[in-house]
Amino acid sequence: MNTLTQIVAVVSMNLRSLPRRASTSFVVVIGIAGVVAVLISVLSLSTGLTHALTSTGKPDRAIVLHAQANNEVSSTLPRDQVLSILDAPGVAHDREGKGIGSAEMITTINVPRRDNGLLGSLTLRGVSPQLFKLRPEIKLVEGRVFRSGLREVIAGRQAQERFRNTAVGGVIHFGDNDWTVVGSFEGGGAHDSELLADSETVLSAYQRTTVNSVTVKLDGADGLRRLKAALGADPTLTVTAASEVTYYEQQSQTFAHFLAIVARVIAVIMAIGAIFAALNTMYSAVASRAVEIATLRAIGFGPSAVVVSVIIEALFLALLGAVVGSLLAWLLFNGNTVSTVGGGAGLGQVVFQLRINGALMAVGIVWACVVGLIGGLLPAIRAARVPVVTALRAI
Repeated sequence: MNTLTQIVAVVSMNLRSLPRRASTSFVVVIGIAGVVAVLISVLSLSTGLTHALTSTGKPDRAIVLHAQANNEVSSTLPRDQVLSILDAPGVAHDREGKGIGSAEMITTINVPRRDNGLLGSLTLRGVSPQLFKLRPEIKLVEGRVFRSGLREVIAGRQAQERFRNTAVGGVIHFGDNDWTVVGSFEGGGAHDSELLADSETVLSAYQRTTVNSVTVKLDGADGLRRLKAALGADPTLTVTAASEVTYYEQQSQTFAHFLAIVARVIAVIMAIGAIFAALNTMYSAVASRAVEIATLRAIGFGPSAVVVSVIIEALFLALLGAVVGSLLAWLLFNGNTVSTVGGGAGLGQVVFQLRINGALMAVGIVWACVVGLIGGLLPAIRAARVPVVTALRAI
């Protein structure tokens, strides 16, 4: 009997005996399921935010920030520079010859949350009248657009689902004034978790003379190149321009890298516990089958067949745990709405949905296999090294 045939025979026998060792095997499965569920759920924060941000950026738009700023929150631009930016080469113009763009101010306000009534951070974005020319993907689904000079806002669907007083007709108090919600919108990606209002009205309410950014529609495929060249050549401007797609990708990567580190640290800590559980279980399995293993060795089965069979059993339990953990994470967390805190990812407060996909489940399976391999390796080596004569004396 060759080695492969021996391995198949021993593995088959081991797996058939699992029901007799259900209680100890259950410990391994649950331990690894916990590791995988936590790992996937934390990483789903990253995938959810990344999806929300990348769906916001469009290749035909660019965002202009202060040259020393990395994001909108930390950027300030004097209002007198806005016209120079909108008139720059590379910016698309409407039929009236006006540059299509929006000078935007963002700030964070406190609004009661729907779930517990506690105050939560909600982003207010002041935008220019050309909002819908600039971002045609944003669709008004209820009510009407805010009017210039009035304390009116429109609310994104994600914001309405998470915060009180944001339904059409609701009144929100901030900036020492009451603001009326006159409409709701969707389709704006990360902006769906914001309130939008007339920028001039917001600036007046907060007594500010600077905006955070200017987003413009690009004129043709080389619009960004021409815009960067024009802004760089203007000595009165200290700004930088980037494709909106690139900007949001960079912002999401910063947050994603942080969450990936957090997820792996938590997973490693939990994996150590799962490894000890697997070691204990597999050592017990080897000890309870010492005579059986010795008998196989005595009739000609090689030590490699024994080693591989124990490792495969551990991997099987690990994979079972990975499936259970993945399903739990998907059932409990996929589609749940969460949010960053105010200023999260340099973008203000962003409400988004957790997204658990096949890629995250694959990561969980890999982690489970590593835990199973480590947990099964030492018991497998011990099983192969048990002297045949010593084990048979226990009969």
